Amino acid sequence: MAAEAAALLVEDGMKVGLGTGTTVSYLLPALARRKLSIRCVATSERTAEAAARLGLSVESFSTISELDIAIDGADQVAPDGWLVKGGGGAHTREKIVAAAADRFVVIADSSKPTLVLHPPVPVELLNFGLPATLRTLGGVTVRDCPLSPDGGVIADYMAAFGDPAELAARLAATPGVVGHGLFGPDLVSVILVGRGDEVEQRTLGS
Repeated sequence: MAAEAAALLVEDGMKVGLGTGTTVSYLLPALARRKLSIRCVATSERTAEAAARLGLSVESFSTISELDIAIDGADQVAPDGWLVKGGGGAHTREKIVAAAADRFVVIADSSKPTLVLHPPVPVELLNFGLPATLRTLGGVTVRDCPLSPDGGVIADYMAAFGDPAELAARLAATPGVVGHGLFGPDLVSVILVGRGDEVEQRTLGS
């Protein structure tokens, strides 16, 4: 239901960023059914292939510098708009797409809102110097999964944390960290949460 509501926010002629994950798998058919003339950028090959099969026009992000809207899911949604994303390992690309969009719309089911963000927080790390990066960070577990589409090692920060802004700043400042799954409220425009037969909409300041 949240995906259907998000699809209705897309208008003809828009440039649209498409996220990655199970929630987005509901968005793509809802968007395709609208038969709009839109240009899409996908954050993963999986999303790109699924969108193309449904007849959506997917382009390389090298051909578009800005987006009208980006739509993606989240693993955790805090009351103040902070998110944890990256369960699918695409958080670096997802953040680039979200930052390039005039509006970033988050879709989630009722299990995703949480009073306080908690581990795991996905991180993408450079392979070069990986042991040194892991030692500097501490509390990080490398996933047994393929590298990211850009060659990064996917891992999870598992240590307890309080202020997400503080952790986000620390992760971003650590050499060897390509990207992390903490998304601040400044990136988010609208959060749509499916609850029962209704969709709860929260609009943020951005």
